[in-house]
Amino acid sequence: MNQLIFIQNGEWVIILRINFKWIHSLRWKLLITYMMISFLPLMFFSLGIYNTLEKHYIQERKAELQRQANITAGHIVVTGYLKDSTIEQKRLFHSDIQQTSKEIGARIIVVDSKGIVKNDSNKVDIGKTILQKEVLAALQGSDVAYKQPGSNIIHAVASIKDDKTQEIIGAIIISASIEDIYVSLKSVQKQLYILVVLTTLVVGLFSFYVSGVLIRPLKELVQVMKKVTEGHLDQQIQVKGKDEIAELSLAFNHMSERLLEVDNSRQEFVANVSHELKTPLSSIKVLSESLLLQENVPEEMYKEFLSDITSEVDRETEIINDLLALVKLDRKDMALSFESTYLNEMIQSILKRLHPLAQQRNIDLIYDSRRDVYAKVDAMKLTLAISNLIENGIKYNEENGTVTVILDADHQNAFITVQDTGIGIPVEEQKKIFERFYRVDKTRDRMTGGTGLGLSITHRTILLHQGSIKLISEEGEGATFIIRIPLHQNS
Repeated sequence: MNQLIFIQNGEWVIILRINFKWIHSLRWKLLITYMMISFLPLMFFSLGIYNTLEKHYIQERKAELQRQANITAGHIVVTGYLKDSTIEQKRLFHSDIQQTSKEIGARIIVVDSKGIVKNDSNKVDIGKTILQKEVLAALQGSDVAYKQPGSNIIHAVASIKDDKTQEIIGAIIISASIEDIYVSLKSVQKQLYILVVLTTLVVGLFSFYVSGVLIRPLKELVQVMKKVTEGHLDQQIQVKGKDEIAELSLAFNHMSERLLEVDNSRQEFVANVSHELKTPLSSIKVLSESLLLQENVPEEMYKEFLSDITSEVDRETEIINDLLALVKLDRKDMALSFESTYLNEMIQSILKRLHPLAQQRNIDLIYDSRRDVYAKVDAMKLTLAISNLIENGIKYNEENGTVTVILDADHQNAFITVQDTGIGIPVEEQKKIFERFYRVDKTRDRMTGGTGLGLSITHRTILLHQGSIKLISEEGEGATFIIRIPLHQNS
């Protein structure tokens, strides 16, 4: 709670500004939810118990008054009070009704067959006519007990029948207050409310503690995530248990590890780019300075040095072009021009173009086409990807070796296999082979003129075609790349 104080018209005015930020806390939301879940059912349960008890007590009182009305009606018939109208009989009648009224604590009214009040324990309505529907029903032979609307009074009405003729000679009305029932019910209601409040408080305290235990790992996760957003990518969370929070923590740890790998890869990539671009520039600088520092340089040396400088510039251009190609392939909005392509002809064209390079090293190019294959691909980009594999197979092969290209397909995918009899790739290096600028033998790769980006371009191109590439190799036993490309691309 924040407090602001300022002076208005010479008087101190205090304004309280309450901070309700805590309401947004998950712990308080859980606490309020648990308390509502416990409070509302208990309240409905208490109301249900109260209503059930009320109906039960009222029904019992109705039955009791109805039984008393029937007993009194039978007594009136036996004594003949309604048939004998002598003064003595009337006096006994009034005395008897007064006594019974005191015993049962209720008002008793007796009417004859015409509804005229013959006796009233309160001596108020004697001589009056009662035409209530319940009284009329009793005079027709139907006994009834009911609660008067808007009051806490129960009326029980019973007919008075002559034993001999079974003729209805009158009716008796017994009216009693049920205030004592509601006094008892209020006591029960108070106890129920106390039970509800105490139960809610106990549930609240328990849920506050439990929610704190549940929220604590989430708070730790939030704190670690904040550190990660600040750049501390090596943060990890201790995983406890096997619940959803443990799964969340485990997923975060995997994400953190992946982010760290990506960051290290980015740093390594920047270092590799700098190194790869710096190497040709350093060579150019050394060659140009050698020419500048020497006098009377022969023309042949000029041509030789300038030829080396041109080669380094070409190498620099090749690296930049490959980097630009990778940047384009990495764009999320990269669009491929898919069209139905005859893969057999495409691979034959690639082999024909690379045949001179293979001849220079006495490498045999073998093409095994096992069926005609048409697929929807971006022919230009896929040509570059396959060319990189075949060219690597030529460059890193042994003298008089072979490079075999196999084309096959099933009803869903095309399979392109490139095998060579070259130096092979160690098993421990195979996971990194598609990383940018990664080389198994960096010295040898630079001698062959590679940029270290060819396999990265190939890998990215295959993924954009919703395909996959698999490497099978052992050191000194050649390498086999298996490409899978869907025949039809999903929209």
